[in-house]
Amino acid sequence: MRTYGQYCPIARGAEIFAERWTPLIIRNLHLGCGSFGEILAGAPGLSRTLLSQRLKQLERFGIVESVLKPAGRGRHYELTPAGHDLFKVCVSLGEWGAAWLEIAPEHLDPFVALWSMCNALRRDRLPDRRVVIRFDFVGRRHRERFWLLIEHGDTEICKVYPGIDEDLYITAEAEAFVKWHAGQLSWAEATGDRRIQLHGPAWLVRAFPTWNARSMFARIKPVSHTVASSAGSMAVSGWR
Repeated sequence: MRTYGQYCPIARGAEIFAERWTPLIIRNLHLGCGSFGEILAGAPGLSRTLLSQRLKQLERFGIVESVLKPAGRGRHYELTPAGHDLFKVCVSLGEWGAAWLEIAPEHLDPFVALWSMCNALRRDRLPDRRVVIRFDFVGRRHRERFWLLIEHGDTEICKVYPGIDEDLYITAEAEAFVKWHAGQLSWAEATGDRRIQLHGPAWLVRAFPTWNARSMFARIKPVSHTVASSAGSMAVSGWR
């Protein structure tokens, strides 16, 4: 690990926190991802090798701890008190990003929004029967299809047909779905111009939007002055 060689707490903290993927790993652990596979699933693009390296590094610093699973192979990971304290930095960073950074086309990964939604579901509002929802996301380079299985409060996202009849079909523009979950569009705005369309029993169509507690940063309203990237340089609009 590279070091700034400074005693400053900001410098020393950044040596750990500013490593690529580390904030997302801490976020996923806070959300309850306890296994290697669960942490990996919530960070598309992160390799297994790099995740293994980051977890070992975080354990060395006392930010993460792990134990062998009582049954089966692998380890169970969770944040230590130091790790939970470090998550507060993730929250502050997220609040700043929600206020000052626009959601750009490269951020519109619907799988990440769907994964995040599953971690923010209002479990008390879920039906007491199994429900299978098919999502068809459009508006990117190609149509992306996922299935969401909900049963007894547990959820699973499948990238291939699970072999179970679907109860609800949702076709959505990736941008509309991401911005709805992020709190930048209301459900009425997202569905009013048919950017999100639902087909299925009326009770499921009505119930679906009530299950999503939405992003923890949905309450943050973007400010008028945004930090934008232009021609490779960073400029702050209206900043004095």
